[in-house]
Amino acid sequence: MISIEEFETNMVYRHYKGNYYYVMDIAEHTETNELMVVYHALYSDYECYVRPFAMFVEELDDEKKVKYNQIHRFEPVTLA
Repeated sequence: MISIEEFETNMVYRHYKGNYYYVMDIAEHTETNELMVVYHALYSDYECYVRPFAMFVEELDDEKKVKYNQIHRFEPVTLA
């Protein structure tokens, strides 16, 4: 799993199913102290989302790794 120290914000990430998202920041849930990733879609209505950090960076199961050629649920991308 990617650690919070390795994680970069203000970057574009690709979801394993192919859509792109801009990660704005990391937030802390006020009740549980759980870290959340704040991001928005780079398609359609550009909706804003939050997702638990652990889920955002989790590793895919072996079948999905092969099918989507990606290791984590979201991975950073470099756009030219």
